[in-house]
Amino acid sequence: MKKIALEFQISAGHEARQITGPATAAQVRNFALCQHLQEIHTRISSMIAGLPTIAVDVLSPALGAIYGVARDSVTPLFKAMIDRLESCILQIHDQNFGAHGMDAAMDNNASPYMEELQKCILHFRTEFLSRLLPSSASATTAGTETICTQLVRSMASRVLIFFIRHASLVRPLSESGKLRMARDMAELELTVGQYLFPVQQLGPPYRALRAFRPLIFLETSQLGASPLLQDLPPSVILHHLYTRGPDELESPLQRNRLTPLQYSLWLDSQGEDQIWKGIKATLDDYAAKVRSRGDKEFSPVYPLMHHLGSLLTENAPVSQRH
Repeated sequence: MKKIALEFQISAGHEARQITGPATAAQVRNFALCQHLQEIHTRISSMIAGLPTIAVDVLSPALGAIYGVARDSVTPLFKAMIDRLESCILQIHDQNFGAHGMDAAMDNNASPYMEELQKCILHFRTEFLSRLLPSSASATTAGTETICTQLVRSMASRVLIFFIRHASLVRPLSESGKLRMARDMAELELTVGQYLFPVQQLGPPYRALRAFRPLIFLETSQLGASPLLQDLPPSVILHHLYTRGPDELESPLQRNRLTPLQYSLWLDSQGEDQIWKGIKATLDDYAAKVRSRGDKEFSPVYPLMHHLGSLLTENAPVSQRH
């Protein structure tokens, strides 16, 4: 009954999920409820640590319920924020990364979509995270992550991975476009690290961002043997290689006439092996086009993608197969 009573205290609906204005009264109530329940959870957990197993077994479900309600009180806000940040990143496909010339390369400003992403993250930090996250002193004393720090860590990881995914899908990508993209990546790393979570502590998503930046500048002939490949999901490497191939080598996005959002949703639901199957189908299509013309020569990207696709999906870490 107490769990039901606590759940009734959670403010739901649009007011609890809004992220464009200042924190509303309903959101502030949710934050207070989350912190209060988490404090209760922490205290009871430390109290029962020394009790007999039978007592722990009896009390554990109630503890789990308290933790669940605490998490439910803030999860919709984080979900709304992730959706917002993803919609900013999707705008990368509206930019022109195929432009040539020094003007495009010498422009020191971040791309418009990146500026919008930065504004959203800063607003979220100022209005919401400043009320939700513990001060660094109390966080260190507690020695454990809070619900909100776990949610922020997850959000920061998702932003980096989602960005790399869509940056790899950008086509065409000129030399000056690569410089602009590298600048956007530097801005992203700085913003996420400053306002969301220390990027070095994010592990694989951070290493992937750091690897993708120099990878885009490698010559195609250098790519196959590069140690940078170890830190990137196979799908990211393979998607990027389309931008180095001829126009008739269509990406799965182009072949299936999908929007970047539609393809991204499909990628979320697939493992690397399934993504490779979709990529391999486009390689087969391309080979058929070349042979139908009577040509015997393929783009250098074609054998490289075949080789990397079979190799990388076999060796992909379990963490990259989801």
